Amino acid sequence: QVQLVESGGGLVQAGGSLRLSCAASGRIVSINDMGWHRQAPGKQRELVAVISSGGTANYADSVKGRFTISRDNVKNTVYLQMNSLKPEDTGVYYCNMPDVTSSVGGYRKTTEYWGQGTQVTVSS
Repeated sequence: QVQLVESGGGLVQAGGSLRLSCAASGRIVSINDMGWHRQAPGKQRELVAVISSGGTANYADSVKGRFTISRDNVKNTVYLQMNSLKPEDTGVYYCNMPDVTSSVGGYRKTTEYWGQGTQVTVSS
């Protein structure tokens, strides 16, 4: 079984910074894309950023130039550096790994995993 554990959320004033981390653990063979989504109160979950196994990153227009996604393939960890935070960035942030190949009983399977979510609150 693979687990994703997030850390790094919290309360910050507008203009401040936070860094989120999400570490995957288990009998992992490979991980393709890693991403971050967020859900604000009363709104649908939205994609914030995604990074490929080769390091290509894509961002939602609302965070371009302020957020940076990165990954450590040895540690199976994805990071989200959030700078110049705005009140509208408030929400629960979830890491997502849609294609995790793991070894189970001598077989390999590919499954999507989500983190438990971490609250980010930006005060004005």
